[in-house]
Amino acid sequence: MKKIVIASNNAGKLAEISRLLAPLGIEVVTQASLGVTEADEPHMTFVENALAKARHASLATGLPALADDSGICVRALKGEPGVFSARFAGEPRSDERNNRKLIEALYGQPDRNAYYYCVIVLLRHGQDPQPVIVEDTWHGEIIAEPAGQGGFGYDPHFLLPGLGKTAAELSMEDKNKISHRGKALARLVQVLTGNGKAPA
Repeated sequence: MKKIVIASNNAGKLAEISRLLAPLGIEVVTQASLGVTEADEPHMTFVENALAKARHASLATGLPALADDSGICVRALKGEPGVFSARFAGEPRSDERNNRKLIEALYGQPDRNAYYYCVIVLLRHGQDPQPVIVEDTWHGEIIAEPAGQGGFGYDPHFLLPGLGKTAAELSMEDKNKISHRGKALARLVQVLTGNGKAPA
């Protein structure tokens, strides 16, 4: 695969994915640049939404397509926001309003444990019956006061206790090494280079 369409218009995701796939000599193009609209995400699981997005982009372009579906899951909220992370506070999507709603929902809660989850789906073509699927997690805690200027989404409120920093305080390079998406993409790279378990 020399060219892959990324089934996302999220600038933060696109930057992370492009940077990690660049060493493989794979050209990454966005679905928007090819005139492809965003797919619906009606499903209740991350993997179903990722499959829907990848299939939509691949069928529309005739190219291999990569899609991720990711979000933050908070234990005290029984896994919410989960698949609704990007639109937790409704439309139009807003990181600021999403974070405000999350902090309000956790007011008075002693349990602040949370994790980011990412599943990545790669379809070789629109009818691929055996997509490559990889996943990973990133554990931390939710803090009320934001810290850091980097990242996106809930990163300013996502504290990594072992580092004493939020995800928004990490450099892109450091984040890619330990984040849910970075680790999932590393698994995908292993598959693409033949160093991981690939489908038959």
